[in-house]
Amino acid sequence: MVLDTAKTPAGKLPNGWELKVNAGKPDAAIADDSGAPVLHLKSVKSSFALERPVDVDPSKMPYLAWRWKVTQLPAGGDFRHFTKDDQAAQVMIAFDDRRVLSYIWDTTAPQGTTQSQTALPLVHIFVIVCRSGATDENRWLGETHNVAADYLKAYGKPAPHVKGLRLQINSQHTGTSAESYFTDVEFHSTPQ
Repeated sequence: MVLDTAKTPAGKLPNGWELKVNAGKPDAAIADDSGAPVLHLKSVKSSFALERPVDVDPSKMPYLAWRWKVTQLPAGGDFRHFTKDDQAAQVMIAFDDRRVLSYIWDTTAPQGTTQSQTALPLVHIFVIVCRSGATDENRWLGETHNVAADYLKAYGKPAPHVKGLRLQINSQHTGTSAESYFTDVEFHSTPQ
């Protein structure tokens, strides 16, 4: 289990995770959702993430599973355009070779869209749109992705070790607000 919300008191950051602020004021903490502790992220014209180091061999544990809920999408957000590149929820997986897979819930880009999105020098990011739009807002949804297969499709070679995970939210480009929740982030050897 990479994110175990049950072991962190409400109002605190989850154990083992570090807050990284890109812009604005962060609002992140463990909160109660229908009696269950979950990670709550709220962005108001801000961009921030929680990240933690991990050491996972994707040839042995290729599946990453998590549950997420979006309650507010950043109005007009669309990762395909730099000036609108805001998401209510993003799960980023960093590999040893400075390559990243980014699984997002986008406001506009259609579900299933994939695209290379390298904006930082020496870092390669490949984006996969898992969810799009408000159809599933306010509902907990489970995701399971084969990160080894996705890495091979994105970069054309076998995935090296996973070295870190990042849960991110941002709304600074659109100047709007976004809100999401996460729980049960974990790697598995088989699909969940």
